[in-house]
Amino acid sequence: MPVNKNCIICKGKDPLKYCNRKYCPLISKTKIYRDIADGISKESFSGDAPAPFVGRYNYPDVNVGILSTTTEEKNSWEYDFPKHWAMKNYDEEKIVDFRSSLVHSRTQSNIKSKNDKIIEIVKEIALAIKPPEVEINLEKTPSFSLNLDNYSAPTGPVADLKNAQVTSNVKTSVKIERIVDDTDLKATQGAEILYKKGFDENTISKLLSVGNLGVGKNRKLVPTRWSITATDDLITKKIITEIKQNKLIDNYRMYCGNHLGNYYYIMFLPSIWSFELFETYAKGVSFNQSGEVSYTTDYENYNGRKDYASQCTGGYYAARFPVTEKLKQMKRQASVLVLRFITDEYTMPLGVWVCREASRKALKKRPLCFESKSQMLSYMKRISKIKFGYDTDVFIEKSKMLREIRTQSRLSEWM
Repeated sequence: MPVNKNCIICKGKDPLKYCNRKYCPLISKTKIYRDIADGISKESFSGDAPAPFVGRYNYPDVNVGILSTTTEEKNSWEYDFPKHWAMKNYDEEKIVDFRSSLVHSRTQSNIKSKNDKIIEIVKEIALAIKPPEVEINLEKTPSFSLNLDNYSAPTGPVADLKNAQVTSNVKTSVKIERIVDDTDLKATQGAEILYKKGFDENTISKLLSVGNLGVGKNRKLVPTRWSITATDDLITKKIITEIKQNKLIDNYRMYCGNHLGNYYYIMFLPSIWSFELFETYAKGVSFNQSGEVSYTTDYENYNGRKDYASQCTGGYYAARFPVTEKLKQMKRQASVLVLRFITDEYTMPLGVWVCREASRKALKKRPLCFESKSQMLSYMKRISKIKFGYDTDVFIEKSKMLREIRTQSRLSEWM
């Protein structure tokens, strides 16, 4: 939505002077409230529940919630389906409309609680392949909020839950039921099997979050934002063990693409598996008015990481996942350098699914092929200077992966 006189900061006088954004989150938030005000003005309602939600604050005593519509909706399955959002190229406003229409009704529970009615309900919701109908009774009418997160998709109005009930048959998959019923199967193994059977990471993440996966005695609630990254990580690690058995790619190639203003340049180099990500804002965007080169980066060599990617956090695992999927599809192995440029097209954080789907979009395109590493890096330097005002020499000089590849090359000369 264009900035206008309703903005409490710039009052529409000169948006470029204040935030440089084409869309104003403040105005969008106001519009959302007006659109859903009637729907959230009641303490009891019946609707559809596309997703559970587990908070992380006060861990291990966390908020356990149900994300539900306030009426029955034919397309309620769309409200929690990031891969579909990306495929349809839905813009930020449509995604926020979906998420802000879901009331987040919640209650507190310990992560190891077993015989709890609400826990059983969120387990059922996570099992469902179609959002079940629920009846929600709240302590009071929801308070309007739009909660944005770098990890999970936005959540909307919040209220304390008095009680809830699933009022329709929960439609699930026999394949999911078999994994959930196997209490001797580790969570990692269960996730790997479901992924191989074609279930996406969002489905698997929900099952992991509510404690539907894992050895029976070890099952527990996992905060939603943790389960998202854990799912990306554990599936990727399995794929990495497979691609390490493959031959090296035979050229230098670059995949380019973007989603919602997140631009990814993914460079494959003919070397043993390693992965490195640099994330930065384009020069002059509202988040980086100074124009200084500021970035985060994380890296892993052939032996993998032993600790959490603390700089790029969930975006690291979300981008690495599609890269390994691509290499597995190619039946090849490579070292992969990824540059992410965030522009003003991305006006608000929507979750790491954006990173995952932006990477997938890039990897689906036809690659640019180069005869040498220097040729590919020179091309990258020109592109980043023209499009984002950055000199990628900063990243090239700091790259641990490129430094290690140079060392490997020198050692190979003596073999």
